[in-house]
Amino acid sequence: MGNLLKVLTREIENYPHFFLDFENAQPTDGEREVWNQISAVLQDSESMLADLQAYKGAGQEIRDAIQNPNDIQLQEKAWNSVCPLVVRLKRFYEFSLRLEKALQSLLESLTCPPYTPTQHLEREQALAKEFAEILHFTLRFDELKMRNPAIQNDFSYYRRTISRNRINNMHLDIENEVNNEMANRMSLFYAEATPMLKTLSNATTHFVSENKTLPIENTTDCLSTMASVCKVMLETPEYRSRFTSEETLMFCMRVMVGVIILYDHVHPVGAFSKTSKIDMKGCIKVLKEQPPDTVEGLLNALRFTTKHLNDESTSKQIRAMLQ
Repeated sequence: MGNLLKVLTREIENYPHFFLDFENAQPTDGEREVWNQISAVLQDSESMLADLQAYKGAGQEIRDAIQNPNDIQLQEKAWNSVCPLVVRLKRFYEFSLRLEKALQSLLESLTCPPYTPTQHLEREQALAKEFAEILHFTLRFDELKMRNPAIQNDFSYYRRTISRNRINNMHLDIENEVNNEMANRMSLFYAEATPMLKTLSNATTHFVSENKTLPIENTTDCLSTMASVCKVMLETPEYRSRFTSEETLMFCMRVMVGVIILYDHVHPVGAFSKTSKIDMKGCIKVLKEQPPDTVEGLLNALRFTTKHLNDESTSKQIRAMLQ
């Protein structure tokens, strides 16, 4: 029994564990400059989500216009419905670019020598919290986008109409707002199943390739540490009891899943291999212990938006847990 306890203790000690105060962390003087910069981006995140949630699309108007190609009034009605929606989609896309920059600033702060990623996250809790908020926003945004096929339908109709008018040498006012180059970039963004996650993944990969003197482990360890800390806080009653709201537990779960997915996209062999620094069995177990309706979306995110789950190196046990 004593030996088993030693093994279990050693296993816990292998993974970083400390309390990360997602509810009350405040920036120190050393964090303040970067914290302010990220905070200015994050303050718009809730309005972006509310706007996306309220996005209804112009499906009916588009169908009417396609079915009655000679009815000018219906063509105009569809076009006038789609244009403001495209401007809204541009706003979401532009926000992803701001988020990309914000993440790179954060990674710079949380991975730079002489501290290890664990020391950074423990010392700079306000920055760690902002990193968590970016991940939390990303998962929520992508969840809403995946459930809304109108976004791609509206944008496809917009692009077809613009192309048709270009052939007829017509220039429309909206092209001043969303020109061809912008439309191409938006098209690539919305073609992704999880566009915000793809943005974060690209930003992290870009950060690694730009900072050649910084070992890739500094970045991937920052991600795996965040996942481990979230898992330990969720499974340790003493830590859980320090959260004052149920919403923080959900936040913690979402952040854990977001950071696992990011790690899986950025790390050469991913989150599911035996050499991964993330305790995937432990993370999945923690999720499965929650009420099913609260975590089904998160389990689906692990099933469908990770990169290496179906690799041969992934153990059968982990795959079975996500069946």
